[in-house]
Amino acid sequence: MKDIKPAILLFVLFSVICGGIYPALVTGLAHALFPGQANGSLINDKDGRIIGSSLIGQPFTEPRYLWPRPSATAVFSYNPAASGGSNSGPTNPDYLKIVAERVKVLRESGITGPIPAELVQASASGLDPHLSPAAAKLQVPRIAKARGIPETAVQKLINEHTEGPQLGILGGARVNLLAVNLKLDTLGQ
Repeated sequence: MKDIKPAILLFVLFSVICGGIYPALVTGLAHALFPGQANGSLINDKDGRIIGSSLIGQPFTEPRYLWPRPSATAVFSYNPAASGGSNSGPTNPDYLKIVAERVKVLRESGITGPIPAELVQASASGLDPHLSPAAAKLQVPRIAKARGIPETAVQKLINEHTEGPQLGILGGARVNLLAVNLKLDTLGQ
């Protein structure tokens, strides 16, 4: 019995510290030091409405937009509540059919030559908001034609929104699609 009282007191103490004080402190510091990131890196439109997050892909399908990497999430595309890959391997016939359909859509949109895997295969999370600069560049002619603007204007926007590797060494260069697509809407229809 003498061992139970200290155990209960320690349980209550650590519950208050680890379940209340520490999370409140970390959350408060995050909101004070990094308010944008602490609130989900949300992006607002010109009227102040939230239209997305720079961390989660969105299903752009119109020819006038930069198309994202496919989503593997269930129910609806780019569903952050259902993050995860398809777990289908390269010999799965259903998976091969889906990839072939994606290749067909890209070919019909005017893309010739090799197609980067990222344009036909979903990422591990199924929510990737980025493409490589090479995958974005392949889409420039389609976007320029659909909007009636010069290809150089589209390529300039992609270049302006190309981010380097994180901390200069982690990963490769990448283009945030939501940022580019929002800027494209300011150029022309």
